[in-house]
Amino acid sequence: MCLSPNIALAHSPLNLPHNSHQKCTNATETDIAALFDKWNAALGTRDPDTVADRYAPDSVLLSTLSNKPRTDRAGKLEYFEDFLTKKPVGTINSRTITIGCDTAVDAGTYTFALTDKKTGAVANVPARYTYTYAPVGKNGEWLITSHHSSGMPEKPEPASA
Repeated sequence: MCLSPNIALAHSPLNLPHNSHQKCTNATETDIAALFDKWNAALGTRDPDTVADRYAPDSVLLSTLSNKPRTDRAGKLEYFEDFLTKKPVGTINSRTITIGCDTAVDAGTYTFALTDKKTGAVANVPARYTYTYAPVGKNGEWLITSHHSSGMPEKPEPASA
């Protein structure tokens, strides 16, 4: 994976309690960054089930385009059925990744290209995000345990001539 120069990766342990006898699953910043790429690729399938598969069963989705928290698979499927009609493509603008014992956080800013269903016009929507991840299930696949996304609160300055 090639990261653009404006993407900073920070690695520091999370101060979360864990059993001192617990063996932690190893993950690197590159591993965690690749999880967004898998999620973004799932969006590209336009299949809500494929996207929902990237979330742990008890995960929480707090999305940019809905006021409703999505805490079960049915809620996530409902959200992505609509969201995927916009043909979303996400691009990370900046990120900080923090890794702990069997948990990781990827937080930063991204921009989504969204296509208007009626006109076909593409709008770029900047937002802030936080994904938390953990290895889930018997195979220990890293999945999203929480996903928060919100629009940028400040409007960009108009370009000067």
